[in-house]
Amino acid sequence: MAGTISSFLSDDHKRLDALLRKAVSQPGRLDAGAYAAFRAGLLKHIGMEEKILLPAVQQLRGGEPPPMAAKLRLDHGALAALLVPSPTPGIVAALRAILDLHNALEEGPGGLYELCDSLAGGEAGELLDRLRAAPEVSVAPHNDGPGVLEATRRALQRAGYDLDELASRAAP
Repeated sequence: MAGTISSFLSDDHKRLDALLRKAVSQPGRLDAGAYAAFRAGLLKHIGMEEKILLPAVQQLRGGEPPPMAAKLRLDHGALAALLVPSPTPGIVAALRAILDLHNALEEGPGGLYELCDSLAGGEAGELLDRLRAAPEVSVAPHNDGPGVLEATRRALQRAGYDLDELASRAAP
């Protein structure tokens, strides 16, 4: 149904996927502008879910968090951690792999978006307005300093991922 919370957020997933594809569309070359737009967009999208959507669903469930909330939050932490260092083929491969699984958990049958649409009822319009009005996110420069990659590994491990295994999926 057009205008639903599901379609709004799923369309944003498609926009972000297209930006990431564009950023790495030429082998051996990163489109820095497309990657910067992807990075800022993903951080905004995570913010919309963390600050607006997940709290709203919890409130609509009488204070009970949705069953997938803990996993989504761990994934959000892993994704945000992957955006800290400069992008490499391995970082991009890890982002893609996690986003494929994460987006399915949100968009799929019984996922967060479907749950939100089913619970929101008359509040759906106001919730959609809040999502549309979410502010842009301030994005810090990449940090490739000592310890950053290890902190990224730990964030991925907490979410159940292995950076080296995901990075190995990068195209040669």
